[in-house]
Amino acid sequence: MATLDTLAIARTLTAAGADPKLADAITAAVREAADHGDHVTPDQFKAGLENLEARLETRLATVETRLTWRMIAVAGLVVAALRLLG
Repeated sequence: MATLDTLAIARTLTAAGADPKLADAITAAVREAADHGDHVTPDQFKAGLENLEARLETRLATVETRLTWRMIAVAGLVVAALRLLG
């Protein structure tokens, strides 16, 4: 894992016009986030997306099935009403 160069971060921020105190605060926040150590790997991220995709597909299939049955019921009611009127 690469070492976080906080001095380079602060210099980049101040070179972009950030106040040095703001640059220090942002750099400290970045360092704290990096030190936290609970980061998602690309493989974990991909697995999470695949899991989410599978769950969404399942829910969409459920909704599609429910809507199909409701449309069939409505069509049946329309046919029954037409027979009564005809």
